[in-house]
Amino acid sequence: MTDQPLSLLSDAATEAHVRIQEDFEDINPVVGVSQKMRSQGIPVDMMTIDCLKSGKRIIVILHDEQPDIVSYLFSFKDQDPEDKFEIIPLNELTAQTLYEWIKSYFSSATN
Repeated sequence: MTDQPLSLLSDAATEAHVRIQEDFEDINPVVGVSQKMRSQGIPVDMMTIDCLKSGKRIIVILHDEQPDIVSYLFSFKDQDPEDKFEIIPLNELTAQTLYEWIKSYFSSATN
């Protein structure tokens, strides 16, 4: 598999991150990409977007078998994720979508 879906996701996350930092001085998301699950034989790439202040985490997973579908979950950094992932077509997971997710899920950390 090419890493085109991962590149698209990374580009969208970078743009969303920059815009969040411009618009909200009290939200500073930490974005990470991991391919560690591949070393365990699971053909996925994972991105996490963390809010250090609240411990909230957004998990985004790209599956090799379904390159046009992205699984995501709003979770917490210190908790094992539930198996209740939602799905969204990759072409709908834009920088604006990520921006809205970060804004709405992490903004409560600043209240």
